[in-house]
Amino acid sequence: MPVPVRKAIFPVGGLGTRFLPATKSMPKEMLTVVDKPLIQYAVDEAREAGIEELIFITGRGKAAIEDHFDHAYELQDMLAARGKDEALRLVKETIPAPGQLAFTRQQEPLGLGHAVWCGRNFVGSEPVAVLLADDLILSEKGCLKQMIEAYNQVGGNMVALMEVSREQTASYGVVKPGDITDRLVEVRGLVEKPKPSEAPSNLAVIGRYILQPKVFEDLGRMEKGAGGEIQLTDALARQLGLQPFNGYLFEGRRFDCGNKVGFLEANIAFALDRPDMRDDVTAFLRAYV
Repeated sequence: MPVPVRKAIFPVGGLGTRFLPATKSMPKEMLTVVDKPLIQYAVDEAREAGIEELIFITGRGKAAIEDHFDHAYELQDMLAARGKDEALRLVKETIPAPGQLAFTRQQEPLGLGHAVWCGRNFVGSEPVAVLLADDLILSEKGCLKQMIEAYNQVGGNMVALMEVSREQTASYGVVKPGDITDRLVEVRGLVEKPKPSEAPSNLAVIGRYILQPKVFEDLGRMEKGAGGEIQLTDALARQLGLQPFNGYLFEGRRFDCGNKVGFLEANIAFALDRPDMRDDVTAFLRAYV
């Protein structure tokens, strides 16, 4: 039985320049899809999967994330006094138990691999999940929960996968697949942002990972890859043959909330998924289309 995954890293140090001026004074992870910040969706997904410790890799100007997961006593007292029980419940649900949160800074923007490496002392010798809030996934069962259920059978390193067009491979880490069993894909190679003509498949890595602690040793070498950054996929590729490495073709629909069109699409899709909003949203969409 593999060592259980109890911890998760959330890299939230990015500047969000694609959403300026909205992100001039607000972290991009606090942008809301319908009525919940992107980072809240990621944390909820982790908690659904049984994650007990939440590790945030932040940067300057990210204090709002820390405040979001803390008590807001004035607001809570006001809601209680006015009998707004449902609103009070929603606020309290965002607050993890004492001691479940840890925050550390990535002082330099050196890439995803470097951000993950910054959380090494909180992880120790255990496996850890990594969730990127920009990748928002609409599914009946959370993507990370699906992955952990598969991980409990095979162990090792694991990445979330989805099929993309050949032309899109230059924007993703792409795996060279081996045996495929149901939704589990043996990873025999991993390339960061290959040219479409050189991509080993059209199976792209999405922002959900389960990492074994040995990956941190490799990241500590600080070897730069694509874009002059320390790439997590490069470190994972160097783990091939040392321990099991699989991809998981998750069930659900992924939205790239790192760009404006994907973010807008996510808002519409998540609104249509809610019974209290579906009819009204459908009606106004018909008026525009």
